[in-house]
Amino acid sequence: MKNLKIFFLLLVPTLFYTQKIRVFILAGQSNMNGFGYNKDLQNDSKTFKDVYIFQGNSVPDGDKNGGIGKWDVLKPGNGTGFKTDGKTNALSDRFGLEMTFAKRMKELFPNDKIALIKYAREGTSIDSLAAANFGCWDSNFSGKNGLNQYDNFLKTVKNAFIEKDIDKNGKADELVMSGILWMQGEGDASYNEEIANNYYDHLKILMNQMRASVLTDDLPVVIGKISDSGKNEKGKVWPMGELVQYAQEKFVRNDKNAAIIRSTQKYNYGNDPWHYDSAGYIDLGKQFADEVFRLIINFEKKD
Repeated sequence: MKNLKIFFLLLVPTLFYTQKIRVFILAGQSNMNGFGYNKDLQNDSKTFKDVYIFQGNSVPDGDKNGGIGKWDVLKPGNGTGFKTDGKTNALSDRFGLEMTFAKRMKELFPNDKIALIKYAREGTSIDSLAAANFGCWDSNFSGKNGLNQYDNFLKTVKNAFIEKDIDKNGKADELVMSGILWMQGEGDASYNEEIANNYYDHLKILMNQMRASVLTDDLPVVIGKISDSGKNEKGKVWPMGELVQYAQEKFVRNDKNAAIIRSTQKYNYGNDPWHYDSAGYIDLGKQFADEVFRLIINFEKKD
């Protein structure tokens, strides 16, 4: 009987142990999607243990296939060109900030598993007047079939949370919402002063809607500050870039659980005037990780 009691005491922690999985949302437009080349990643930033990603299928407003996807172990290839039909993920030859973000988060939280939920689409704006043919994140915008980019985002989150065993270890996961990473604004900086001046209000509403969608009102938010390559005939790619930058800075000043990444101003660009080179995305992921970690520590102290 004594031996049986000892066996039971040893078994109980195993039966009731749940592995914490920290969940981060990655969203925005093309510089969140990512245009880095997989070949430029160092080997220690290519393979991970206990890091998973659900990337929602990126589609225009009105397309009913937005947000479908499947959980997978994080590997290079979730940048631009990534495709999924919800059953198979087709990786591309590009990566975004998710690679070095995950690497750094595993260093900061070595005992936790990490899960990323990603939905991003090139050229998209928050303001419907700046959507053009790219897409709009305004939840009130009624595009074709009544579907917009925020709807695609919500569907991505919903589909991601349907899975109760992300790591496939036979146990239900303890999912801990830990942060939102947002890299967007170029679309709203491309038009006129009125659209750019509305960016602060639109950003504030959208970030709070995203927080509400995962039932965490004060969830840490980290914003990537947009930058300008100056690589066009006018020497300024985003006509209203400074106004959107000001709005982004205003958002983090007024939100106690938000931070901003300013290192983007020193990044080089790739083969076009809009997207960072591989080194930029490598640094961007590290910067996002360090900032969201700082917010998480303060956020969890309050609980």
